[in-house]
Amino acid sequence: MSKPICIIPARMASSRFPGKPLEPLLGLALVMHVYERCRLSEVLDRVVIATCDDDIRAAAEVRGCEVVMTADTHPGCVDRTEEAISKIAADMDDEALVLMVQGDEVLVSPRMIDEIVEAHRDSGAPVVNLVSRLASARDHDNPNCVKVAATPAGRALFFSRSPIPSRARTDDVPMYQQTGVIGFSKSFLFQFGRLARTPLEIAEGIDMLRTLEHGYPIQLVFTDTETIGVDTPADLARAEDVLRSDATTAQYLEPVH
Repeated sequence: MSKPICIIPARMASSRFPGKPLEPLLGLALVMHVYERCRLSEVLDRVVIATCDDDIRAAAEVRGCEVVMTADTHPGCVDRTEEAISKIAADMDDEALVLMVQGDEVLVSPRMIDEIVEAHRDSGAPVVNLVSRLASARDHDNPNCVKVAATPAGRALFFSRSPIPSRARTDDVPMYQQTGVIGFSKSFLFQFGRLARTPLEIAEGIDMLRTLEHGYPIQLVFTDTETIGVDTPADLARAEDVLRSDATTAQYLEPVH
């Protein structure tokens, strides 16, 4: 079986925060933090940045990162990941794992990656998604934060921008957010783009609902460690504060005070 390959899709034309992949945190561009943190995992064969932007390509090459250019017409990061794999690993085994780590998941860690790989091997699910605990009701109520409800065995039941499970009867409910750290079997990655978009996917604006609505399982990996998907300048500042004291950061970046 082929070893897992990690693809980091990134583009400059973010609707909420244009240019964010190259925004600096502790002197290093956001997407480079993600790349370096993924590279620390020993279970991955390759880590590759997939982009349609020459600025990102140039920055990646200066740092010695592997990069592949993709079309600028992709509607989402999964499509960009599929093109990248078709270009660099077409002969990869069909059931091998393609790990997609979105270029703004700045607190991804080697342990998270290892747990995704292990869950894919043990569950046989075509999709494995990291979800992280939410610390506050404010985050649970935030529609920009995608929440998840799960079975006791850790299979996803539903993703929503609404607060699920509901706190109407009790505040003691499991509050987890979806992250942009998602593993696909190669065969399902290529199948996903051919599946018709679905009503709940469109209503919620959450592409992984397409997987559930077509009847495919998603295995979840739960972490109590904070994750931050950088969508705004405020997220960037918050992430920089966390990175400054994060143990993983010290493994690839000189301390910055």
